[in-house]
Amino acid sequence: MSAEVSMFHPLGPNTVEDWLVEEQPADGSRLELIWGYLYMTPPPGGPHQYASFELAVMLRDALRAAERFDLHVLPAVGVRISTPLRTAFIPDISVMVGGINHVSFAAENILLAVEVWSPGNTREERDTKIAAYAAARVPYLWIVELPDGKPARFWGYNLGETGYRQEVFARDGETVKVPGPVPVVVDTAQLR
Repeated sequence: MSAEVSMFHPLGPNTVEDWLVEEQPADGSRLELIWGYLYMTPPPGGPHQYASFELAVMLRDALRAAERFDLHVLPAVGVRISTPLRTAFIPDISVMVGGINHVSFAAENILLAVEVWSPGNTREERDTKIAAYAAARVPYLWIVELPDGKPARFWGYNLGETGYRQEVFARDGETVKVPGPVPVVVDTAQLR
């Protein structure tokens, strides 16, 4: 899979700085900035949070086993993807390099972004996020999809010259070794 960002997309009126000072919703909804437009998603549900937590634990354990104490697993933190393109996201999980005492983080501090798609995430939102992470040069991207009533599906991507390349795909309880800042073994059966 290769993702590109169109430079001809009409930008909305909001900047990353506007997004940073916006009050976050009290109900757990996530307010993100896409092409200058504020975009709110409902609070993540139980299956989404369960999958995110399990992946965060797998990542944390792999980083500790590799003695990578310079890297940190952070759930749901604000990431400034692009100031010129007025885009900022809240990935479900991020693996960061450097200090963690920040309210939001620059894209260059992210080594891995993890997005857990729920049925309500539109194709446009998904494509835009993938393209924006690629444009921000985030080295690794993991995507988990939780279709209603079906097993979880997992994709692991590596950043190439022109976008992301799919390195792994797993479903139906498969276990795969996934590329990332350190290799991680992901058992998709543990995500449900």
